[in-house]
Order: sequence, then structure tokens, then C-alpha cells
Amino acid sequence: MPPAPETVEIDFITPRHLAGGGDPAWITVPLHHACGWSHGNDPLMPRVLLSSPDQKALLRLEPDPDGQWWTLHHAAEPDRPAWYASFGARTPVELIAALTDALTGPAPAETASSPYEPLLAAGWQQARTHDGLTSPDGIADIEHFTKTGSNSWFIEVAIGGDIEGQIWKAHLSGATPPHLVAAFTAALADPKPVHRTDSRRSLPTLDPKLVTRRTTDVLAVHVAGALEERVHSLAARRTAPPASPSCPPWSPPKSGRSR
Repeated sequence: MPPAPETVEIDFITPRHLAGGGDPAWITVPLHHACGWSHGNDPLMPRVLLSSPDQKALLRLEPDPDGQWWTLHHAAEPDRPAWYASFGARTPVELIAALTDALTGPAPAETASSPYEPLLAAGWQQARTHDGLTSPDGIADIEHFTKTGSNSWFIEVAIGGDIEGQIWKAHLSGATPPHLVAAFTAALADPKPVHRTDSRRSLPTLDPKLVTRRTTDVLAVHVAGALEERVHSLAARRTAPPASPSCPPWSPPKSGRSR
């Protein structure tokens, strides 16, 4: 008998904001291979630099115990000042990828809807301590801060509501194109689980009251092919508009072990 196909144990995690960072390649590889971003790195430094073909955008991934690991800077354009976005180490890569996918994709034909809309549709509520929204589990907060002359988006995920329980935070400057902010919030609100390997070590919490972890065995070829399929999907945008946002070629089966 031929050997059984190799499988990999995969955890499907909800909610997304508690899924941990994930594989940075989900962001960096498509930017380089599908979108033409050039990369540079110092072999003696643990960082990655990617710049857009027009040299207007620079994405930096740099482990920083005291700051944000991901930073995206975009130069000023005739109709928009310079803007930037930053994300903590445990920001799920699917959320950052949603923003970079929107940045590298075709410009929207219409003005983007309010970034709050997908969150409200997902059950987020008016926050009690600020002017933004809070996730149904009370762990994630988002606010468009426009007081005292400031204009920025702040997203924070914390257990217990204090700095000691902070899991990750993101900051998008007010000049960030609205459709990019909306792409990020839509990914944040998406109820579909994200996949992780070895989540027992990477999840910020294993509390079953806060996070659902459904484990199943997936064919190794499907796991390996997910990133390649994503690259092909994004590369195809150069010749034809996408029919739907890119996603992995497989999804969690209806049966599995819940933890």
C-alpha cells in the first residue's frame, strides 16, 4: 500500500484579534513576488525592509522589545500628505496583509465606507471609556482620535483593560487612505477563523472562555500551497480585477477537535 499522505496539525482560531502574530511571510512574500516590492536586509541585523516599485512606500519588520515590530511609511502625494501605520508583534498577519493588499491593489472606484461599518455589523459596541468601539468580548478597542488637533486611528487589544494585559496595538495616522483603514477593520471584524501551527506556544491566551481553538489535521501539501496560492491570486490582479479578496485555498472542516 502507498504511504498515507502527510498531514499537519492546524489550529483554527477565533476571534482573530487573539490569534497571535502568525507567519510574517504571509505579508512579505506576496509583496515581493506578486507586487514587485524590492527587499533589502542586513545579514547581521534581524530585520526586513521592503520598498514599493515607485519607492513611495517602505515596510519595515524589525523585532523591537520596546516598540512596534511592523512599520509602514508612505511618502506624500499631490492629493495626500505622508502617512504611516505601525503594528505590534502579535498583530495577526492577516490584518496587516488586508491593508497591504488594499495598498497594492487597484484603487477603489468609490469612496470607502466608514471603517467602523464592518465592526458595527460584527456586533462591536460603543465603548464606555472613549469615543470608539469595543469588540463583543470587551478585549479589543478602536478609536479614531481627532481631539486636540490630533488625527489618528488607535487599535488596542488587552486582557483586563490595562497596560500589563496588552497583547498588541496598532496606530494608523489620520492621512492613511480611508479604504486602507477600512480593509484593516474589515479583516479585524471577519468572523472566519485564521489558521496557526503550534498555537499552544504562540497564542496570547489559551483561556477557552476567550479564545476558541479547533484543531484538525490538514494535508501538508495544502498547508504548503496556501502561501503560493495567495501569491498567484495577488499577482493576477495586474491583468484582471479580483473577484473577491484573496484567502487560503482551504478552510476549516466542519468537524474537528475544539479546545
